[in-house]
Amino acid sequence: MGTAGLSNGAGARTAEIFEIGSAPEPGVVPQRMYASVIRPERYGSPTEAFRTELVDVPEIPPGFVLVAVMAAGINYNNAWAASGEPLDVIAARRRAGEPENFHIGGSEGSGIVWAVGDGVRSVAVGDHVLMVGARWDERATDIRFGRDPMMSDSQKTWGYELNYGSFAQYALVAEFQCLPKPANLSWEAAACFLLTAATAYRQLTRWAPNRVEPGSVVLVWGASGGLGSMACQLVDLFGGRAVAVVSGAAKAEYCLANGAVGVIDRSEFRHWGRLPEPGTAAAAEWATEVRRFGRAVWDVLGEKRSPDIVFEHPGGDTLPTSVYVCDTGGMVVLCGATSGFVGTLDLRLLWMRQKRLQGSHFANLTDCMAVVELAAMGRLDPCLGRVYPFDEVGRAHQDMVDGVHAYGNSAVLVGHRPAPAAEPAVPR
Repeated sequence: MGTAGLSNGAGARTAEIFEIGSAPEPGVVPQRMYASVIRPERYGSPTEAFRTELVDVPEIPPGFVLVAVMAAGINYNNAWAASGEPLDVIAARRRAGEPENFHIGGSEGSGIVWAVGDGVRSVAVGDHVLMVGARWDERATDIRFGRDPMMSDSQKTWGYELNYGSFAQYALVAEFQCLPKPANLSWEAAACFLLTAATAYRQLTRWAPNRVEPGSVVLVWGASGGLGSMACQLVDLFGGRAVAVVSGAAKAEYCLANGAVGVIDRSEFRHWGRLPEPGTAAAAEWATEVRRFGRAVWDVLGEKRSPDIVFEHPGGDTLPTSVYVCDTGGMVVLCGATSGFVGTLDLRLLWMRQKRLQGSHFANLTDCMAVVELAAMGRLDPCLGRVYPFDEVGRAHQDMVDGVHAYGNSAVLVGHRPAPAAEPAVPR
């Protein structure tokens, strides 16, 4: 096979293009690859924004790794990337001097280390890895002085703020973004859970003194989704009691199987959205409904006990309720805002009941390794729901936006093709 030179010690470059589901020998890097690409002129719904294209395989800088992606996880951040709002990620990178007028998303995935840049020591070509969805500068001054990397000024989300994510045949990551793939997980299962599980782990364990402990009550919004299914399991593993909130009674059985002690159907309530102005009829109706919701929590628990922690990620629609039902001295911990970025709340509840509203963003390597090890021990189920083919990356995100995605986490196949079903036995 002919080559076209070497790239930063990364291995031979070849002019070949390899079809989805096939690959050259490890260490041999093609010049071009298939990727599910977003471009500014297509900003809008995910089904319009994503298109499969051929693009150049990126060069590999020192300290970086090229991973042949077997499968990739689906997360809400690339629904935002598809719309160009609230951040035009392509324009932001171009203002910073990067040349690409396209975005390759995907903030988690599983794959095989295919080539490495100069100075890489912790992984080698052929290693099976998971990819961590955040990157920071390990030489940054704030990190050198002991700051958590997730709070570093240098931290950015890979596959969202940073390009060359997992929705391509090859992903470009820093060496430290590679973690060992648990041998007991398929490529698809390994690809789908790290972002949601590590995010949930950090929300539940990082913010002392409001950490889940034996006996803790945790209200989990969106409990049948990726984040919620991870949170319910983790609360149960730590000895707490997860009260699951879902939109539809059909999801109850799924949540109970994932460790929830009971389920509340939010479709039975009508007080969602912006907090009404005090003194109005709407405010009185809201108060009636939110008290009814609080009593529903008590009914699940069998006692008048309010949540020690409220696990938040819908944001705008649910934040007023979260702050209301949280126990005195408790914490509402939020990692996203899928229902709206503008939240309202009654500030009197914060200072008079001494509640805490805490932001939490993804996870550091310690958090990530904790959930990977739990999965490797069989104690944390990745909750793999639907697996999409590579040409349906846009559809996968659209299903998430429309709320019709499968329970748990979703994945897309990239370089991996599942084994064919066994032929039925022939009766003798």
